[in-house]
Amino acid sequence: MSTRRTGKAKVLLGQAYSLRLDPKLRQAMQPYPPLATLYAASVLRAHGWEVALFDATLAESSFAWSEALERNLPEVVVLYEDSFNYLSKMCLSRIREEALSMIAAARRTAGVVIVASSDASDCPDLYLEGGADYVLVGEAEESLVELLARLEAGKLGEGDTIAGVVGRRGQPVVRRPPISDLDSLPLPAWDLVDVDRYRHAWRARHGLFSLNMVTTRGCPYHCNWCAKPIWGQRYHSRSPENVVLEMQRLAERYAPDHLWFMDDIFGLRPGWIGELADRLESCGLRLPFKCLSRPDLLLRAGEVDALARAGCENVWMGAESGSQRILDAMEKGTTVEQIRQASTRLRAAGIQVGLFLQFGYPGETREDIERTFSLVREVLPNDIGVSVSYPLPGTKFHERVREELLEKDHWVDSADLDMMYQGPFVSDFYRQLHRVLHLEFRARRSAATLLASLRSPRRLRPRHLGAAARAAVSLLRLPVERRRLDHLGLAAPRPTRIPGPELSAAEASRPTPQPIEQR
Repeated sequence: MSTRRTGKAKVLLGQAYSLRLDPKLRQAMQPYPPLATLYAASVLRAHGWEVALFDATLAESSFAWSEALERNLPEVVVLYEDSFNYLSKMCLSRIREEALSMIAAARRTAGVVIVASSDASDCPDLYLEGGADYVLVGEAEESLVELLARLEAGKLGEGDTIAGVVGRRGQPVVRRPPISDLDSLPLPAWDLVDVDRYRHAWRARHGLFSLNMVTTRGCPYHCNWCAKPIWGQRYHSRSPENVVLEMQRLAERYAPDHLWFMDDIFGLRPGWIGELADRLESCGLRLPFKCLSRPDLLLRAGEVDALARAGCENVWMGAESGSQRILDAMEKGTTVEQIRQASTRLRAAGIQVGLFLQFGYPGETREDIERTFSLVREVLPNDIGVSVSYPLPGTKFHERVREELLEKDHWVDSADLDMMYQGPFVSDFYRQLHRVLHLEFRARRSAATLLASLRSPRRLRPRHLGAAARAAVSLLRLPVERRRLDHLGLAAPRPTRIPGPELSAAEASRPTPQPIEQR
């Protein structure tokens, strides 16, 4: 690898995830820059490398990548996917195809092509066969720095190995330990991002501007369907001081109205959120934010109050199911009752509640599904996210259903909802279930909004009449959609069961929910 007069070889960092490849999220238009890619850029800069960025998120066509290659003429190209983006972990097939196409284009101009992503960590040979010279497995910043330094110095022989780097097909994967001192990392290279373009997209659609941050890396919990190709079972946290420093810089330079903390688990360490709130209050900074947490963590003394003091407006919980039997089978380590209690505490503190729900886990029955419907009715969250169980490589769940995997092994985009294994019901059943649950949820939310407005007639607005109209339309559609769901429910591929604990005493004592068609 040659060097330029200006110093070390120029590196072009890019990523394949683009909203143009995902119509559902393009319609939602809540774009965030590729944070992991920005971290990689800042780390390379700190080690003296000349770095350029290709941000595919808002790119309108694949030609933008070719233009970036021609404009920058890099000696090294690194496709560095955003490992904080859950869709990158799933590896949608359109994103994989785009990445392979980008590798092929880079081969024509760059001397070295490197790939770092969840999918590449799981399937390094696929990317090496696609033209990559090296694949970085797991957390990649330190591996990338060492690889480039060895290449620059010409000290990487045919048989030499670097932890976290795969350079030939069939080479054993030797993982590098994750970075434990996250405060030692430079802050993300935000100056490489066209922030104005993101601001315009957000404000045009939502009337506010949101940016993304992370305070931790990894997750120590054992949910057996959740892949951990980057950090494994490890969890490391930044200090509250370091987080506040970044928040201050973002506020001063880019003036966001809102933040999304993309952590898998926000504030796991006891007392951490309280420390963050204290520091934010002491410097007079208040940036509203949303984050992800677990119901058991939210029930710790003072946790929700600390979130409210820190500026939290919305907490998403991985509820997954209203059936304790399914939660236990997933090894979630949480209970349905904790979901109820955590939701109540959040609401009392003025924080909105979002629930992630998952259907189609092995052995799930209509009764289990009904318990999830009942949970949503009881909690009545501000929003829900609905998906189906997805066997990701490297998980216990994937191993458990290996013999039942279907020919299609990746979703095309985030709206796909195809079953990847021979689950309790067919894919069309789950698509219809998604439709029915959202219809019922929207009707109940709209009705709740209308009732609240009627209690204060002075605050009645045209949007409240719109909510009433939406509720009426949803209620009119529900009976037909429920009948179709019941018809599709008869088309189960085969009965399945899961080993594990029976319903808890508390769950068993609850009345069995009525079947959908009886409501």
